[in-house]
Amino acid sequence: MRIEREWSGAADDLMIALHARRSAASIAAFAARYPQRPVALVLTGTDLYRDIRVDEQAQRSLLLADRLILLQAEGVHELSPEYAAKAMVIYQSARALAPARRSRRHFDLALVGHQRPEKDPLTAIRALLRLPADLPVRLFHVGGMLDAELAQHVAELGARDIRYHWLGALSQAATRQRIKRCHLLLLPSLMEGGANVLIEAVTSGVPVLGSDIPGNRGMLGADYPGWFPVGDAQRLTQLILAAVRDPHYYADLSRRCAERVSLFTPAHECAAVCSLLEMTRLPKQ
Repeated sequence: MRIEREWSGAADDLMIALHARRSAASIAAFAARYPQRPVALVLTGTDLYRDIRVDEQAQRSLLLADRLILLQAEGVHELSPEYAAKAMVIYQSARALAPARRSRRHFDLALVGHQRPEKDPLTAIRALLRLPADLPVRLFHVGGMLDAELAQHVAELGARDIRYHWLGALSQAATRQRIKRCHLLLLPSLMEGGANVLIEAVTSGVPVLGSDIPGNRGMLGADYPGWFPVGDAQRLTQLILAAVRDPHYYADLSRRCAERVSLFTPAHECAAVCSLLEMTRLPKQ
């Protein structure tokens, strides 16, 4: 097995491609050279909720792929019946971490994601600013500055509250350690294909407050009690206050996340990938 940014032209038995649009040239070249060899395509959030709607190359990738891999269960609703028939869900995984000792003086929030519009960090910071000034919360923001204009807005808004702490880009290991020392993960994204950071939080015993989008609902369920409307800082503020002040609500969030942990184990992901490989061994029609 090899990992390549673009297919090198090697005589591979199958291709597993990531991104319908970005991998379109490689998928087309492989399918043309080896029409009887299978192609599996992993669909990300930008694929499902943007590119396959408007981009001809992404649409061509859907046609050429023999299997479509979704990272969360609600992604199938973005596919026509023809393509839904080729789809399967493979949840990503993370190694479980023992919950860390958390601050008793502060209620700590984690916001993880590089600063780009799709991650909508401004909604989380606006929610922080709405919280009572004497509420002992801290917001730790992990992520690099990929969008300069957005980063400037984040810095200006964050400077208005001493409870906001930008940590910059951290390694995966350091990020996971930060998450597990927090009481909540905030996930205000505009679109997600199946956020790995959600998995990293849940497998560390950290519940989530997230935007009510398909990519999040498909991970924890549509009836999970921690969703808020996209961009709704006021509602996110209300949920944070409930988590801080109402032990029963916080316990409910934690219980609901714990019920989903088995979906995000390496063993579960490995079994799903093995199932994919078995499917791709079937003769092409």
